[in-house]
Amino acid sequence: MADYPTQFDKEALLKCARGELFGPGNAQLPEPPMLMMDRITDISGDGGAHGKGHVVAEFDISPDLWFFPCHFPGNPVMPGCLMVDGLWQLTGFNLGWRGWQGQGFALGAGEVKLSGMVRPDRTLVRYEVDFTRVIDRKLKMGVADGKVFADGEEVCTVTGMKVGLATAES
Repeated sequence: MADYPTQFDKEALLKCARGELFGPGNAQLPEPPMLMMDRITDISGDGGAHGKGHVVAEFDISPDLWFFPCHFPGNPVMPGCLMVDGLWQLTGFNLGWRGWQGQGFALGAGEVKLSGMVRPDRTLVRYEVDFTRVIDRKLKMGVADGKVFADGEEVCTVTGMKVGLATAES
């Protein structure tokens, strides 16, 4: 494991989005408004239910978030695809946090279940990512399951998320 902290505030996440955390050409988070978290509260390479790593992050919800007015007019909810993207973002962040080199990209997901909604009256989304497999070869890849909670209520589960890191040589 690289020598990074196990918690990251918003400024550190923005540093990652600018390519300044893991170095140029390596794992990056998107910049706002596509950055789907405000802080990472815990991260490991050997924790979680399977002992292969995990990430826990939070996203502060306010009624003025960019997606509420357009999804859907008169019935605002956070798009399910943004919940899944938040989980993918964290899966890739964990790979960079491990010190692995390469730019991240989502490779797919097994099953996605949306069981609730994030509405403007919610205050906090919590993401939990639990790695089931990590592959450290020419292609660096993490496979993980994830859950999204809105004010403590489970609203989304994803199994078999895959995120890879690739360099120009791979």
